[in-house]
Amino acid sequence: MALIKSISGIRGTIGGKPGNTLSPLDVVRFTAAYGTWLAQQCSNKTVVIGRDGRISGALVERLVISTLNALGLNVVNLGLSTTPTVEMAVVFHKAAGGIILTASHNPKEWNALKLLNHKGEFISGAEGALILETAAKDDYNFATVDKLGTYTEDATALNKHIEAVINYSLVDVAAIKAANFTVIVDAINSSGAIAVPALLKALGVKAITVLNEAITGNFAHNPEPLPENLRELCNEVNKQKANIGIAVDPDVDRLCFVCEDGSLFGEEYTLVAIADYVLKHRKGNTVSNMSSTRALKDVTIKHGGEYTSSAVGEVNVVTKMKAVNAVIGGEGNGGIIVPDLHYGRDALIGIALFLTHLAHEKKSVKQLRNTYTNYFMSKNKIELEAGFDIKKIFAHIQKKYKKNPINTEDGLKIEFDTDWVHLRTSNTEPIIRIYAESIFETTADNIAKRIMQDIREAM
Repeated sequence: MALIKSISGIRGTIGGKPGNTLSPLDVVRFTAAYGTWLAQQCSNKTVVIGRDGRISGALVERLVISTLNALGLNVVNLGLSTTPTVEMAVVFHKAAGGIILTASHNPKEWNALKLLNHKGEFISGAEGALILETAAKDDYNFATVDKLGTYTEDATALNKHIEAVINYSLVDVAAIKAANFTVIVDAINSSGAIAVPALLKALGVKAITVLNEAITGNFAHNPEPLPENLRELCNEVNKQKANIGIAVDPDVDRLCFVCEDGSLFGEEYTLVAIADYVLKHRKGNTVSNMSSTRALKDVTIKHGGEYTSSAVGEVNVVTKMKAVNAVIGGEGNGGIIVPDLHYGRDALIGIALFLTHLAHEKKSVKQLRNTYTNYFMSKNKIELEAGFDIKKIFAHIQKKYKKNPINTEDGLKIEFDTDWVHLRTSNTEPIIRIYAESIFETTADNIAKRIMQDIREAM
């Protein structure tokens, strides 16, 4: 059981003792701290909330609503929704902020509070620190009975989100409709079962099959869209001879595709392909985090743009995108950020742009994938027990590879000629992630194994 406070929000497992898990007391404490911070920013008292389909969602939702109302804040509840829909709805409602109730790719026992500012973007690290400080002090001022907040529901936000996507200038609905795609969707028993089919229908796709459609929160498999978790989708695409398979995570901010032969397009290449399409029509720069494939850099240079890497974490990517005026960006985990739609990872705009690209190229998904440099990435992790000194571990690794170029902006990224390895602690789990990339699969695996052995020695 765990409670993790980070740049990605307040995340924890349900059940157990307060302070060690995301207990009801902790939900109230951190919601009250966020609401208190929000009230200090402006006189606007509106807060938008929404949740994914996990089992604890309704329970956490009720706690959050009551706490915000007790602070005198007015809640607009989207109910079952997606992370990007909540982000956009903050702007639709001209709200002071928003809370998304989702643990994203984590298993069903987890939930989280993801906190947004008035722009519908994730709060900064400095703002998060202020909220945590308020929570640690239990320094709240609840409203009197005559000044309690109001509660309303909004069932239109997803439709507005989808309308914004299909009206986006680079989305070609006519081309998608004419391509007559057959699509299989893995909705992982969450909000994607509502959002993705609705989008596809709006794009003119008629042949849609949805796997794991029941919104129960009992995820049919580990909800992170990784190869080992998508066998059912791959098999179904192959069985039905579909044109494409689409997988999203429970809150629909990560996206990956399956080729017509049942092979994986590769979540790292979701952003690469969409950036390729965007950059063909809109010259400019790109950003991804430093754990993402260098294939994005290749595509960016091909189109005359400049590529910049950022620290891992959506808020870090967004900050760097603004700094370099990027026209497209995101993360190698299948997170697509289209800034002139909104500064948030959004699987729905990703799907629309990818299908447009596919329709224009008149290629199969496999043929499209083969147009990009084939890098191999080895993704690994080492679980941490309480008490380990991360700084000491990283210092040991840095000393051992001191002759290699090393970037310490976010953990350690070590360059080996054209290959690289990035190790960092996770924002969402008590682990060290180790990502290595090379044009040779065995080389990437061997680099990762070597670094993991180095970490174990340091531990």
